Amino acid sequence: MGRSVNNMPSAVRLVVFDWDGTLMDSETRIVHALQAAIADMALAPRSIDACRNIIGLGLREAVDTLYPGQGADFLDRFVERYRHHWFANTVHSDLFPGSRETLTLLREAGFVLAVATGKGRSGLDRVLAETGLQDLFAVTRCSDETQSKPHPQMLREILRETGIEARHALMVGDTEYDLEMARQAGVGPVAVNYGVHAPERLLKHDPLVCLDNITELVDWLAEHQLLDPDCLARDAALAVTD
Repeated sequence: MGRSVNNMPSAVRLVVFDWDGTLMDSETRIVHALQAAIADMALAPRSIDACRNIIGLGLREAVDTLYPGQGADFLDRFVERYRHHWFANTVHSDLFPGSRETLTLLREAGFVLAVATGKGRSGLDRVLAETGLQDLFAVTRCSDETQSKPHPQMLREILRETGIEARHALMVGDTEYDLEMARQAGVGPVAVNYGVHAPERLLKHDPLVCLDNITELVDWLAEHQLLDPDCLARDAALAVTD
């Protein structure tokens, strides 16, 4: 497990997850769709690293980062081509190992779960249906419904809808955008270092902890006496019998 950096907030009730790079290993699919859209529009190429770096932003904000200063028509055309290639699903994405089990355990332990993602609503609804995880989340927010990360509006809307105060919430993500959004919203930031941004970038934002694997979140919460030990025992028993 990555090292803890700050003190743990008390009485956590809500855990908000980023999607791409945190719960799902979708980097290759996103980069492929971006580069295919770039080729369709005969634009100057962008490197894989440049495309990786904007994962987590809303799509329009991501495009503006790759090709700054373009107008609305350009953005509309790029978004259309990106979505065409993303929904064509020529590159498959899987959940990271342990994501489903971690979410299920947290839900059973009484935590309210939510998603705050740079994906559009149609994209998130599709992957939720494909993975069968939609019933685990009380609230989901997408970048085409509100302001993109790192603006805190997405988290503020989740807090308002759940009725849970920021001091009782965590935001789990793999990018600087997630951690900055959490800080601005007053939510505890939790980093995972297996996604698109390197650990040294994440640690600059002083996360509560930087995890090497999503399954470590359960252990970390239990270590801080925020997870029911009986729930952990049930999970261990299930693992033995599976």
